[in-house]
Amino acid sequence: MNDQSRTTANLLAKLNIDALKPMQEEAISSISANENTLLLSPTGSGKTLAFLIPIIQQIDTNEQGIQALILSPSRELAIQIEQVLRSLGSGLKANAVYGGRPIKKDFEELNHSPAILIGTPGRVLDHLERESIDVSSTKFLVLDEFDKSLEVGFEEQMKEILYRLRALKKRVLTSATKRVSIPGFVNFKGATTIDYSSEKKSDLSLFFATGKSANKMENLAMLLSQLSKGQGIVFCNFKDDIDQISTYLEGQNIEHVCFFGGMDQRERERALIKFRNGSSRIMLATDLAARGLDIPEIQFIVHYQLPFHKEEFVHRNGRTARMHAQGAAYILRGERDELKDYLGDYPVHEILQNKEVSSSQWSTLFLSGGRKDKISKGDIAGFLIKTGGLKPDELGLIELKQDCAFVAVSSKQAEELCKKVNNLKLKKRKLRVYTL
Repeated sequence: MNDQSRTTANLLAKLNIDALKPMQEEAISSISANENTLLLSPTGSGKTLAFLIPIIQQIDTNEQGIQALILSPSRELAIQIEQVLRSLGSGLKANAVYGGRPIKKDFEELNHSPAILIGTPGRVLDHLERESIDVSSTKFLVLDEFDKSLEVGFEEQMKEILYRLRALKKRVLTSATKRVSIPGFVNFKGATTIDYSSEKKSDLSLFFATGKSANKMENLAMLLSQLSKGQGIVFCNFKDDIDQISTYLEGQNIEHVCFFGGMDQRERERALIKFRNGSSRIMLATDLAARGLDIPEIQFIVHYQLPFHKEEFVHRNGRTARMHAQGAAYILRGERDELKDYLGDYPVHEILQNKEVSSSQWSTLFLSGGRKDKISKGDIAGFLIKTGGLKPDELGLIELKQDCAFVAVSSKQAEELCKKVNNLKLKKRKLRVYTL
């Protein structure tokens, strides 16, 4: 079952990783040896790799059907897991299914059953009820960010899905927090716990941020102009507040993206792409962005509004100063804001009248060709450098999708580059190229 291409060393080499972290080594050993494993570790610590490697290594290539099912609380986390799995280059067929995209796309991809299926509970149950997937031979189950799935209301769907998994041999539950209650329907008796949740992982500075303006949005704009280096997330409790703040920041020429549950899936995905590749420096978000997303190490977060509970406050702060890095969190205080009981006593950061707003050095290009056109990241890099005249240091992150690609390029070159390469062919595919 474990061929040479699926050894740990070969899988890590695909990601240019020299060695596993202690948490990952311990988790892989436990998942390989035990029926039930509970993995507790902070966001950004590498839990995805820790459960994917032992699953990949125990898939039997002589068997048909879905052997492993991974359930995620959000579309973005499902997409992230699929991307990591593809990057490992195991040769195993894997697909992600989730709400917010046409189910017809799912049917096309599931026409040949994957060995590993990743999905949100609602969409997976939908496919089970339509009988478009078969889990009669599914042996491995991962409930990633399990407590989050319960928080967002997936308990009944998960209960129904698990009831149908009659051949299960291994269960893995992951969480970023110890405060996880496991319902009886998971059948998680005798689990081995791998607990890295309290490991010191950050150098976080917390501040109360106060400005002279009575307008809280004006204070936010001034704070963001002061925080001119690096990327950050501004957290709000409600999407309506994000809409208002976004309109105000646009008027101040502060470039940003928005991310919240009510957005169209394509808009959410593109917002994450622009934030990941650095072409957007600021993200306005609800707690949907507090954990489980594949986003870069960020330098600061701003609590425009404080969350209702301490746990969400901790998860938000965990987006910066991850894995021993430095970071800062700012609690933006308005005159009428009520402070929460869970807050400590933090120093005050005085918001100064500032500065012109700094803009990103990167822009994002959309290319209308992807994996289905046999196009690789190397093909795209070569195309933009050789045909478009781009210098290697003017090329940033490339994200390759099934039918398109997104590329970060120098903002100074983006417009001229589009003129040069738009409607030219790559791998016999005529590409539309434009900036997002």
